[in-house]
Amino acid sequence: MDFNLSAKDLRAFLAVARTCSFSQAAQQVHLSQSALSTLIQRLEDGVGARLFERTTRSVGLTAAGEAFAERAQRLLGEIEHTLADVRDVVSLRRGQVAVAALPSLAAGVVPRLFQAFQARYPAIRLHLIDTLSGPAFDLVRQGRVDFALTAADPAHEDLLYEPLTADAFVLLCPTSHPLARRRSRLGFTDTLVWPHVSMPRTASVRQYLDAAALEKGVSFLPRYEVDHIATIGAMVACGLGVTALPSMAAELIAHHGLAVRELRPPTIRRSLGLVRPRGGELSPAALALCDMARDSLGTQMQTR
Repeated sequence: MDFNLSAKDLRAFLAVARTCSFSQAAQQVHLSQSALSTLIQRLEDGVGARLFERTTRSVGLTAAGEAFAERAQRLLGEIEHTLADVRDVVSLRRGQVAVAALPSLAAGVVPRLFQAFQARYPAIRLHLIDTLSGPAFDLVRQGRVDFALTAADPAHEDLLYEPLTADAFVLLCPTSHPLARRRSRLGFTDTLVWPHVSMPRTASVRQYLDAAALEKGVSFLPRYEVDHIATIGAMVACGLGVTALPSMAAELIAHHGLAVRELRPPTIRRSLGLVRPRGGELSPAALALCDMARDSLGTQMQTR
């Protein structure tokens, strides 16, 4: 038969076991003595054994009651620890959040975001996976991260995408390059007569550039394809080609002393946003980090 056992039942039983008195136990658990007697009777009916020996002068545990008391104390402790853990999670005193982010974000805005979050919630453990756009969506889908900060991709409509900002592409080249000395603004396709260093087709950067070239009826065929922005910067600095990158990514290789040129409209803009699963709820810690990410990327956009 079904038997529902609550923490209230356990506390009432243990109060009687501890005091050996129904009247004292009733006061401790804020029940009338008759209500407490009814509760204990229900417990005994549920376990199928008498838990207390009752006389007009004393109340004592039976052998079954002693066994039940030992387990009840342990179970009540586990319940109280569980409730404490839940309260810690809700109040952001415990928990962890995993985030996937594009390399340009992971090396730029995300460290400052994590720094601000950890200052406010030092007990929350943060994890970061820096990866390209496609794998970032997969990590969200697989549940390996709570959310991702990445570029928009209509191919992943099974996930929620919340746009937060847009990042305009710029051209980078050595300061001695002819494009660095041109006074007129450049169109992206105007630069294709020069060798380019770019990312592979799986990267969101490359996909935006491919689309921009296709709109003009040409193909984008970079001389070199590499995975890392730092490598692009080093190769461009050595005169192996020019590159077009979103401005956030361009900032990461500015220390190479490269010339940065704005591109003539129509401007190539990469939408950046927050990706999370459809359905289900994020943890309180993940929601708090999402809110701070919105503010952080919004501020980043306003300063451009």
